Amino acid sequence: MPGETMILRRWSSRIRTADEAGYVRYIEATGLRDYRATAGNLGCQMLLRRVADGVTEVTTLSWWESLEAVAAFAGTPIDLARYYPEDDEFLLEKPQSVEHHRVAASDMRL
Repeated sequence: MPGETMILRRWSSRIRTADEAGYVRYIEATGLRDYRATAGNLGCQMLLRRVADGVTEVTTLSWWESLEAVAAFAGTPIDLARYYPEDDEFLLEKPQSVEHHRVAASDMRL
């Protein structure tokens, strides 16, 4: 993509550690599926990190061709987090915003 900037969208929250497997299945069927179905999505990942007794931090990362592609997924304003109806069953907190970063350099080997 010469002359263009890839965008990383980052969202984080917390869930109960006991809910990890169910939440991963849920996000694969909702958020990650919707990322992949949106034109301009270059990939996505879901990360888990145990941060306290019984609490896991969850982060989703998605890569996009442009801010316009992000808007096709997220709507406007793009900095507002997008939630699904069942999120309340899992999330201990629902941050209102997400982060967007311009990818300045990259060498990913997955």
